[in-house]
Amino acid sequence: QVHLEESGGGSVQAGGSLRLSCAPSGLTFRNTIMWFRQAPGKELEFVAQIGSSGDRIQYRDSVKGRFVISRDNAKNTVYLQMNSLKPEDTATYYCHSPDGGYWGAGTQVTVSS
Repeated sequence: QVHLEESGGGSVQAGGSLRLSCAPSGLTFRNTIMWFRQAPGKELEFVAQIGSSGDRIQYRDSVKGRFVISRDNAKNTVYLQMNSLKPEDTATYYCHSPDGGYWGAGTQVTVSS
């Protein structure tokens, strides 16, 4: 049974940083991995993606210059480094493997002003 596990969420003040990790269980990452987030009362939104070789990186406009997505295939892990966090970044963050249709349970990020 395959599932994705996110970690690294927490509560920080505005301007702070967090690094999220996404690692699969029962699966070796060899494809594009995406991060999404959902704030209370809002729709799920795309945050970033990375291709299998660390290429094809994309970000939503509001996180460009602040978030960095990366992967370590030797550790079978994808990361989302989040810097200069803002209160509007508060959400549950999910990693997603579109090829397999897998989602994690999410990790909560709370940014206070």
